[in-house]
Amino acid sequence: MSTTTTTTAGGIQVVQPTVGSHLTGYWQRVRGGDIGSLAAILGLVVLFLIFGFARPETFLSALNFSNLFSQGASVIFIAMGLVFVLLLGEIDLSAGYTSGVCGAVMAVLLSNHGWSWYTAIPVALVAGLVIGFMIGFLVSKVGIPSFVVTLAAFLAFQGVLLVLLGGGTNISIRDPFVLALANKNMSVAMSWILAVVAVAGYAATQLIKVRGRVSRGLVHDPMGIVLLRVVGVAILVFAGVAILTQERAINPAINSLKGVPIVVPLIAVAAIIWTFVLSRTTYGRHVYAVGGNTEAARRAGIPTDRIRISVFVICSFMAAIGGIIAASRASSVDPRSGGSNVLLYAVAAAVIGGTSLFGGKGRVIDAVLGGAVIAVIDNGMGLMNFTSGTKFIFTGLVLLAAASVDALSRRRAAATGNR
Repeated sequence: MSTTTTTTAGGIQVVQPTVGSHLTGYWQRVRGGDIGSLAAILGLVVLFLIFGFARPETFLSALNFSNLFSQGASVIFIAMGLVFVLLLGEIDLSAGYTSGVCGAVMAVLLSNHGWSWYTAIPVALVAGLVIGFMIGFLVSKVGIPSFVVTLAAFLAFQGVLLVLLGGGTNISIRDPFVLALANKNMSVAMSWILAVVAVAGYAATQLIKVRGRVSRGLVHDPMGIVLLRVVGVAILVFAGVAILTQERAINPAINSLKGVPIVVPLIAVAAIIWTFVLSRTTYGRHVYAVGGNTEAARRAGIPTDRIRISVFVICSFMAAIGGIIAASRASSVDPRSGGSNVLLYAVAAAVIGGTSLFGGKGRVIDAVLGGAVIAVIDNGMGLMNFTSGTKFIFTGLVLLAAASVDALSRRRAAATGNR
């Protein structure tokens, strides 16, 4: 199983790995410090086992499984944006309150000025883009460290939020479309259709990738590995949909609760788009290049200042989406929106998922996995009646462990020459 097969493509001899050699190579990369999201995945499995064993009747219920998506959605969106900033070795401490400000902009326009959702939401998103551009400009063109700029924004946006809300008013949101984003579900039929389309799309993407590499005479993953990936994704997706399409309502006769939450495909679409941007575009390669070595990237002709501005724009844009989702879930916006533990959880989600604090290493899926870990910890410990203090302590320890794994893996990679 550890041998390789040799093929010929265009007269050039190409050595293709078998399933065994592929798995062996993966294990060697892990031992060399390239663990990716493995720690987050193992952490999720362990947490599910612990909370599932401790509270099987509640934690493992279909209702609670659905709640996990609603609880973690806002943090996941913000964490997706933070991945881009962290890839450059920068930080955005204002992302939490940026989400609150953009959510407040939408709420004020909807409730106080009578705007429709299709005009209020775009304005909130544009506000996020403007905020990101301002931060990126100050960091890249003026030369102020991102820590200082975003710390100043963190403080200033609390004041902006108070001004928008009239000094502390709670603004309720009644727009049905906005409320549905984080609180409603798709129909059972649409849930299954979406699941089939998602699995078929993933399978097609994998096969097209292999075919493209074969046509160019490049090394590609063994078909056995590709098949395992597709089967694994299919099992996870179909099992999740099977759970979410069960009746979750306490009294179904009054209000039936079945189907995949609307926020799930929103997360999936955002993850797919940004993953494509990072992995399949020139821009994505430039982001990794600047994060890996800024000076080398500049000498190679990459516009480093523009890249630095763009990642802050993306971060604030995703924070705006997170703020809209948070406002939808709470059905309101108040002076605490985007504050408290929002930023801490978003940064923790990106790092726990596998994004490096040192720059140059990370993927958008890291934010999704890390956000899932955060949601499971918060949800599971809440069901076990732990205090908020205990939950913060445990989450902090998990973040510290993730940062330690990152530091140790980088040291191991440097020692083995796998940098």
